[in-house]
Amino acid sequence: MIAENLREVRENIARAAASAGRDPSEVTLIAVSKTKPVSMLMEAYEAGERVFGENKVQEIMDKYDEMPSDVNWHMIGHLQRNKVKYIVDKVKMIHSVDSLRLAETIEQEAAKHNVVVPVLLEVNVAAEETKFGLKPEEVLPLAEQISKFPHVSVRGLMTIAPYVDDPEENRPVFRQLKELSVDIDSKKIDNIYMNVLSMGMTGDYEVAVQEGATMVRVGTGIFGERSYR
Repeated sequence: MIAENLREVRENIARAAASAGRDPSEVTLIAVSKTKPVSMLMEAYEAGERVFGENKVQEIMDKYDEMPSDVNWHMIGHLQRNKVKYIVDKVKMIHSVDSLRLAETIEQEAAKHNVVVPVLLEVNVAAEETKFGLKPEEVLPLAEQISKFPHVSVRGLMTIAPYVDDPEENRPVFRQLKELSVDIDSKKIDNIYMNVLSMGMTGDYEVAVQEGATMVRVGTGIFGERSYR
C-alpha cells in the first residue's frame, strides 16, 4: 500500500513538473511520518524513500536510531528553543525558523557540535492567525541578521498553505513565496541562499510543484490518515 502510494505521488510530481517545464529531479519528496510507527517508515524506506519529515523533536529522537543511517531527517514542525540541542546534529534541515531567538539558539548548539545547520525561514504567506511563521516583510531583515551566523545557513523559504478544498486556491500563496525568494536572492547576501522552496502538502503539492516548489511535504498521501493518540 505505502509503496503504491509513493509511486503515485512521485508520478504526480513528475507530471506536475513536466507541465511547468521543470525537471522532476528538482523536486524532493519529504515523507511526513509524524505519528507513524517505524514499521510504516521502513515500508517507505524499502520502496526507495530516504527523506522523512517530523513535526516533533521527540519523534525524531525515538525513530533516529531505529531507522537506517542513510535516512535524511527534516524538522518541519514548530521548534521550541529548549529542544534544539537534541536534534541539531541529527537533522538534514530545519524548515521552521521564524525568529531571531530561535536562530541564535541553533547557532549556539550547532557551534558546540561543530556543524553548520541548513535552515529555511518559515513564512506565513496567508497571514493565518493559527499558524506560525514570519510576515513576508519580516523575512529579509531576519535573513540579513542570520547571515552573520557561521553555523547556520539559510537555504530558502517554507510555508504552510491554508487547508482548502480546491488546491487552486493556494496557487497565489505558492506564487508569492516564490516571488519573495527571487526578491531576496537578488540582494546577493552572503550566506543566504534561495534554492529551496518547501511548500505543498498532500492536498496541493502538484500546484506547489507547478509554482516552483523544490520540496513537498506529503504525509497522508503516502501513509494514510494520521492517528493522534
